[in-house]
Amino acid sequence: MPLNESKQPFDVIKKGLWYGVGVFLFIWICYKIFSVILLLLFALVLVLILNSPVAWLEKKKKMRRGWACAIVFGTVVIGLGLLSWLVFPIISSQLGTLANNLPSYATRFSNNVASWFENYPEIQKQIRADGSSLFNWLPSLPTAAVQIGNISLSILGAVIILIIFISMVVYGVANPRPLLEIYFSFFSAGKRIKAERALLHTADMLTGWMQANLIGGAIAAVLVTTFLSIMKVPGAWVWGALALFAELIPRIGFYIMSIPPLLVGLSVSPFTALWILIFFLALDEVLGDFVMPRLRSTTMNVHPVSTIFLLLAMGSAFGLVGALLSTPLAAIIKAYYEEFYLSNVKEDIEMEKRIDQVIYHLPSANRGMKKK
Repeated sequence: MPLNESKQPFDVIKKGLWYGVGVFLFIWICYKIFSVILLLLFALVLVLILNSPVAWLEKKKKMRRGWACAIVFGTVVIGLGLLSWLVFPIISSQLGTLANNLPSYATRFSNNVASWFENYPEIQKQIRADGSSLFNWLPSLPTAAVQIGNISLSILGAVIILIIFISMVVYGVANPRPLLEIYFSFFSAGKRIKAERALLHTADMLTGWMQANLIGGAIAAVLVTTFLSIMKVPGAWVWGALALFAELIPRIGFYIMSIPPLLVGLSVSPFTALWILIFFLALDEVLGDFVMPRLRSTTMNVHPVSTIFLLLAMGSAFGLVGALLSTPLAAIIKAYYEEFYLSNVKEDIEMEKRIDQVIYHLPSANRGMKKK
């Protein structure tokens, strides 16, 4: 008995060490494969979005799931193929023109800006010098050759990752039952109904978010391309394509799609740049206040502060992929927070009064005296 008692502390220490080693290895592995985890999360988001039309065809139209998946994925492929066939050659041509004429755009940009400082010769000289120094930024021929080789390898790796990513999405949509079994296994039997509701809420929000961004992005792309073409701004189709994808990045997408064409327009003339600025401000007001709220309706009711915080955090940590995942992540957090925490909190009938007190600095004593 005393011998067993003397072994107990060593057994506890031994188990603790093994537990610590296991936790350390788990964290280390997660750190090493975090990019893969992000890719998996992105794939699962697309699975939830694409499952909605597939499930609709399967239930409403009485199709087999395989045929429903073929129709949905076929529609996506045909749509992307037609878009590439019609638009990509124009965008590629204009992108090449922009790249070739970049030094002349920079020179004209600096000259136009310098013209604002006619009474300050030293400032004019410095601005023109900074604009002309763009030639020094261009790499030499050997450096460019090495960079092209590295880009080629990066493109090959990106193609392989893209194939793997598409395979995950296709298999996830075609046969989601094993994934859902794994998902529900993480919850106890009593909490699986909440897990079900949270996942359904997440899927509804993500589907509404994607639909709204595709429609809103298409509207913005057409308007931007048309207006910039009328104003004879170089690369109008390039900036239209940028506007299409900028809607996927909340709040900051406006700056992403407006600043580059504004700078290029300034290389044409200050008058052109002014009209571009007015156009983008008007476009942001119309889309932000009238079009997008109607498209999103109540499916994606996430506060802008939460969205911007996640955008900055995910973008800083994981770059473009993190920025694209910020809004879906906000939807996931909102759905599970409401289902697992907020639903258990007793409703406060005086919540609005408490909020008014904080906003308008109303003393609580006055409200207590009125009650008396």
